[in-house]
Amino acid sequence: MNYDGKTFRGRTNTANGEVSGETLFRYHQNGDRLTGDYAGGAIIVGHLLGTVYPDGSLEFYYHHRNTDGALMAGFCRSEPIEINGRLVLRERWRWLTGDRSAGESEVVEV
Repeated sequence: MNYDGKTFRGRTNTANGEVSGETLFRYHQNGDRLTGDYAGGAIIVGHLLGTVYPDGSLEFYYHHRNTDGALMAGFCRSEPIEINGRLVLRERWRWLTGDRSAGESEVVEV
């Protein structure tokens, strides 16, 4: 699976997350290296850096600045699935800043 040039939109999230349906992610891939940027909703600007595994799963660290002015960072593991012909990433994540809580979310390819 290659994520280069793919765009995703937030679909679901737990209450302690900041990604919403207004958040867009733009992914880039070079070999097994994943980079990306994201923004929208409560997130002014964000970046991610991680690894793409042969099965298409992802691990990455992310950081962003939110509309409250806070700098937030975390770690995420994503598993790709297909729903109704669209690529969806099921994510399990944990804040490395703030309350250090964990959550689950989904982003869908647009």
